[in-house]
Order: sequence, then C-alpha cells, then structure tokens
Amino acid sequence: MAAERLCGGVLSKEAGKALEVITGVSRFEASGEDSTVRAAARALTREGESSVFGNGDICRIFSPSDGTSEGIRVTWELSNVRSKPSTSTSRFTLLPMGVESATASNVAFLTFACYEKEGVDSTPEYVTIDAQSTGRVVEPEGDAQALKDAYATLVHSFSLAMAKELGCKDNGGLKSKPSLTPA
Repeated sequence: MAAERLCGGVLSKEAGKALEVITGVSRFEASGEDSTVRAAARALTREGESSVFGNGDICRIFSPSDGTSEGIRVTWELSNVRSKPSTSTSRFTLLPMGVESATASNVAFLTFACYEKEGVDSTPEYVTIDAQSTGRVVEPEGDAQALKDAYATLVHSFSLAMAKELGCKDNGGLKSKPSLTPA
C-alpha cells in the first residue's frame, strides 16, 4: 500500500516521502481498520472526558522485510497540563512547531494545545504525538539530518491530522507545513 493511504489516509505527500527516507521502501503493509487518526481521536476524546490524562496508539507502520526499519509506532498522549517530554539528551533537535517539538534520528514528538473552537477562553488540553522506530536503535551512517527531518515531517502530519479531527481551534496552532529549521 502507498504511504498516503496508511493509518486512515491522512498523511501528507511530504510525510509519505518521509516514510520512504525512514524505511528505504515506498510500499507498506496495510494498516488495521482501527489504526486511524479518527479512531485515535475518538479514544482520546473518551479519555479526556474521564481523566486529566491518557495515551494510546494511533497506528503502526510496517514495511516489507527488505526495509531498513522494523516498523514505526505512532502514539498520542493527552494531558491537561503542559508537560515536557525529556529532551535533555544531545540527540534531540528542538523544532519550532506547536507548543514543543523535537526530533532525533529514530524518533520525533510534537505537542500542541487544543482549544475548543467555540470556547475561546477555555483551558487547553495538550496533545503529544510521537513517532518512533520499533527496531533496534542504530545511529545512521550518512545523512542523519535527513532522518531527523523525515521523523519531524511524519509527526507533524499526524499531529495536524489529529488537531483537525479533534476540531482544535486554528488546528492546534500548527501550520500546514512542518518547520524543520531548529529552534
């Protein structure tokens, strides 16, 4: 299956190309029927009604056995407070997307604030989308920046799709294209 059809068909063309950079292939195993941004948004909304935090899977992406990565797991986390994932290691590059975003050669995350469209003065909920390799972590040979940019592009595409699906005011403050220049 083509990258743009994965996980409910929400990925941008740029994210599809990013998956090719990450995995080294252009065709992927089909996603499960419940492995969609829409299903994840429903689960996130249910968590938001009953608690101050929650987390879950959005989608797992697998390439055929000749790919360079065992797979990619895309997850969401919900919180009513702005919490910072640990970016203390030097492997992360901070990016100016959402509330906070960082990328490395095998993982990226993006946190955005989701205000209800109607409730201008409402308190935001913070949603973090994470995309991470499920294979053994190996520092890349060659262009490490290309992998960092690919993960950042992938996580931005999922974040924007989730913000739209949740109906966040101004798409959670996310622009239509990822900002790959370090913060």
